[in-house]
Amino acid sequence: MQLEQFYLKCLAHASYLLSSEGEAIVVDPQRDVDLYLKVAEEQNVKIRHIFETHLHADFVSGHKELAARTGAKIYIGAAAKARFPHVALHDGDELKVGKIAIKTLETPGHTPESLCFVVTDLEKSNRPFAVLTGDTLFIGDVGRPDLSPTHTPQVLAGLLYDSLHQKLMTLPDDVLVYPAHGAGSLCGRSMRAEKSSTIGTERLTNYALQIKTRDEFIRQLTTHLPTRPDYFRQDAEINREGAPPLDDLQPLRSLTPKELHAMQDESVFLLDVRPGDQFAAGHIPGSINIALSGQFASWAGSVLGLNARPVLIAETDEQISEARLRLARVGVEDVRGYLPGGVKAWQEAGYDLSQTPQLTVQELHDAIESGKLQVLDVRREGEWQAGHLAEASWHALDYFRAQAPELDPETPVAVHCKSGYRSMIACSLLERAGFKNVSNVVGGFDAWQQAGLPVVAETVA
Repeated sequence: MQLEQFYLKCLAHASYLLSSEGEAIVVDPQRDVDLYLKVAEEQNVKIRHIFETHLHADFVSGHKELAARTGAKIYIGAAAKARFPHVALHDGDELKVGKIAIKTLETPGHTPESLCFVVTDLEKSNRPFAVLTGDTLFIGDVGRPDLSPTHTPQVLAGLLYDSLHQKLMTLPDDVLVYPAHGAGSLCGRSMRAEKSSTIGTERLTNYALQIKTRDEFIRQLTTHLPTRPDYFRQDAEINREGAPPLDDLQPLRSLTPKELHAMQDESVFLLDVRPGDQFAAGHIPGSINIALSGQFASWAGSVLGLNARPVLIAETDEQISEARLRLARVGVEDVRGYLPGGVKAWQEAGYDLSQTPQLTVQELHDAIESGKLQVLDVRREGEWQAGHLAEASWHALDYFRAQAPELDPETPVAVHCKSGYRSMIACSLLERAGFKNVSNVVGGFDAWQQAGLPVVAETVA
């Protein structure tokens, strides 16, 4: 048996290809499926089976396209009520592929239809070798229980407790654990950086498995949950239907600076994907900066929403293509076009650029002492609670789309996050909303702490 993990860093998403005796299984495929076809060809195996651990909410799955291109069957939990041709799985169902046996465990909790798959390598032993845990059990964490429109977080948290202790924790300690996500995913809140673990390691080190009672587990799992992006439920519904092939997307329209200037009155989103320092040095007025580095697609889905029709601004055609693909991975498909030549072409056409001032942490400290500056912290709640500037107000970037921060538009505002990525997104959103004097804090809270500047820690009311 061969088992290969594919880790998509920008979405902190792990998918898998298992193969034996010429046949292969893909588990939790990403939207762009060519990588699985390439590996299958290299290994001289045919992809015959596609398994989904649940209806993913944070990305669009490629299961339907992969099935169409290979003739493979799609397997998903019966409770998913999938609306594409599939095999509905129930607890205890087993499939043998070559010398691999895969047994289904129904493990509701993250979602009602969540499954885990116990893998046995029959060439070596009749004992389980690994378990593919989807979003039920992560490395150092468990799945969040608030993504269902039909079950309350409390009900799902109780089901998750049962699934963990009655199903997964009954497996031997040496069984390998392969989850669908790693550190940085919004499907949990405190995942470790490792890409795999064992049942025994998680039994001893995973905080959620140390909670003694079901009631306490429910309380902890439903308290201070990270913000759930609006697009999560939309992605789950896309996956219930099955997404169209990427080749069905319309070619991007090339726009001239004059055409783009005329569109600025149409509430169009100009999405500038360059690094934050380049955006700060000069950008098209009203554009939003979400740099291709970092979790670009997740933030685009959260900040813009899936129904946005952005125009892409970048330096190269390669960046445009990468941005288009990464947006499609979360379901932002209706991209209106792009500006060839980017901001340089805009400037050469005679149009003005805007700039975003950048402050060092020492400059921020001096400005705070003058009393003529607002400070906005856009990190998440747990980060704020662990430590923040005494003079800062808090409004996580996750909340911007639902509600703008309460700031005086006439008073200069300095924005910071942990390191600068999120704060530049926030600066661009504030500028688009009409704030005239917005600055980004270079290096963010990390740089503030490294400079030995004062920090307070308290619970947000």
